[in-house]
This record gives sequence, C-alpha cells and structure tokens, in this order.
Amino acid sequence: MAAVETNTKTSLHSRSNSLPSAPHPIVSQVELHLNRLKDSGATASLSSTSISHKLNGLQDLQYSTDKLLQLTTTQQALAQECSDNQVDELLDGSLRILDICSSVKDCMVQSKDILHELQSVIRRKRDAANGITIEGGKYLAYRKKMKKTIGKALENLKAIKNEFTVSSSNKDKETNSMLSILKEAEAVTVSSLESLLLFVIGSKGQLKESRWSVISKLMQPKRIYCDSEESETNEFKKVDAVLQFLISSKPSSNENFQNHMQNLELCIEDIEIGVERLSRQLIRTRVSLLNILNH
Repeated sequence: MAAVETNTKTSLHSRSNSLPSAPHPIVSQVELHLNRLKDSGATASLSSTSISHKLNGLQDLQYSTDKLLQLTTTQQALAQECSDNQVDELLDGSLRILDICSSVKDCMVQSKDILHELQSVIRRKRDAANGITIEGGKYLAYRKKMKKTIGKALENLKAIKNEFTVSSSNKDKETNSMLSILKEAEAVTVSSLESLLLFVIGSKGQLKESRWSVISKLMQPKRIYCDSEESETNEFKKVDAVLQFLISSKPSSNENFQNHMQNLELCIEDIEIGVERLSRQLIRTRVSLLNILNH
C-alpha cells in the first residue's frame, strides 16, 4: 500500500514538474472544467438537464482551452512540435468532432421541422387521427433514419477514442504537458458528445423499461412523478413510445401527447443551440492551434 502511495505521489510530482512552477490561472481553469465534465460523465443517468449541463461545460472547456493557446509559453512549447504527428492528430480529431457536431445539428433541425408538421396536424383537430398516422409515420421513419446517422457518428467517436496517444519519448516536459492537456480536453469532449448521441437515440445503456410501461405512465395526465422516476425516460423516447401508441390505437384524446411534444421541442432547441455554440468555440480553438503551427 505504501508503495502504491509513493508511486502516486511520484506521478503527481512528475506532472507538476512538467508544468510551469507557478501554473497560469488559465491552466487551472482548464483542469477545473475537465474534472467537472469527467465527474458528470461518471453518472449513469442521461437526461435533458444533464445533457444541457454537459454542453455548457464543453463550451466553457473549449473557451478556456482557446485562452490557454493564447499564452506565449503554450505557443513556444507547441511550436516545437510542428513536424510531429501528435499535433496533426489534434487537428484531425477537432475536424472530425466538428463533422459530428454538424451531423447532430442537421438531425435536430430536421427533427424539429417534422415535429412542427405533427403539431400543426394535432392543432387542426379535424381528422387529427388520420393526420397523426401520416405525419407521425413520417416522424418515426425519420427517427429510424436519424438513429443510423447517429450510429455512424458514434462509430467515428469510438475511432477517435482509440487514437488518443501522447508520446513522451524525446519531448520537452512542458510541451508534453501542454499536449497532454489538449488531448485530455479532446477526450472529454468526445466522451461528452457520446453521451449526447446516446441520449438522442435512446441508449440501450439507459435504465431499461418496457414500451407499454412507458406508455401507461405517460398517458395518465393526473399521475404525479417524482424527479428520479421522470428522468428514467428522455424526451425523445417519450414521444417515440406514445406516438407509436397513438398511431396503432387512435385514442380519443391526445392532449397529454401535445405536452410531450412541446417538451421535446424545447429539448431539441437546447441541443441545437448548445451544439452550435460548441461548434463555434471548437472552430476558434482550431484556428488558434493552426496559427501557432503556421508561425
């Protein structure tokens, strides 16, 4: 046990030596955001609230990372790596992450458009049952298509994860530390985006609940749920399950379903805005890195 403790202290001491003796506050800020996101990733549940917090945290992380890249010490350290593939990996990773963000935004925009058509049909009320069958069928068909798109994005994220390597051979200690921080920021970004994608498609990793169990709960307007029970099913899964029920059973009332659609629309808008802001910050960080390499 003492040996393990000694090794841990030695490892931490080695890391602290690899950074400047008095780290810039921005370095501490980046590590604070990293730790917060890693802690949030340790929770098993996925909800629209937790996803929103992750997106906000990612924006803060990328903002601080960009500020880190503005430091002269960072620029000097990374400039020495221009011919090394480690920096190329960072640039390639950021580009692939941006592509995934773009796919998510496209999915959210199209989902919202189809959802609006469905809401319009329900508001008209006249022949609403028929309209729900047609427009609801379109929405569910798009959800199926979207899940395939998200599935490919998840595969790309997994590929990026497998490529996370920071070599320590024949490198300046401070440079290695800066590369390590940037790599860790990329790794946490990938992990958080993975949570977002799993939430959107209704991850099998989330708490499992039968379709009819979900429907029976959601179609009872007078039932009151505690927060923990409500979080078991995300907004996408709620609408999917109840819409399938409405199409097959054609009940007389769909008032409760309209509330679920409104909640889903708010959720989609939050994701769309969050991913858009994240994309802009990722681009700024990428430009800062490119500027360092081109000087």
